[in-house]
Amino acid sequence: MNITDVRVRKVSKDGKMKAVVSITIDDEFVVHDIKVIEGEKGLFIAMPSRKAADGEYRDIAHPINSDTRSEIQEIILTKYAETVEREEAESEADSGDLM
Repeated sequence: MNITDVRVRKVSKDGKMKAVVSITIDDEFVVHDIKVIEGEKGLFIAMPSRKAADGEYRDIAHPINSDTRSEIQEIILTKYAETVEREEAESEADSGDLM
């Protein structure tokens, strides 16, 4: 399995959810609505989920094992960090243009 594309959409409001991500696997399969969450121990991902009749949330797509989850999380969080850095650099460049 190769993750061939990662698209990050930052969430502008304050809160624990920092971004919503879509990944493409092997240029053939897309998983939307993976969330980047800021927890007590740092950033982590939450797979897409749906609220069940009993009120619990259940993943509707998820890795089968922890190694795959770790691999996906590492790729997503790296791309998220790159996106944040790029946006901050663009913002600094834009504010420098005002002077």
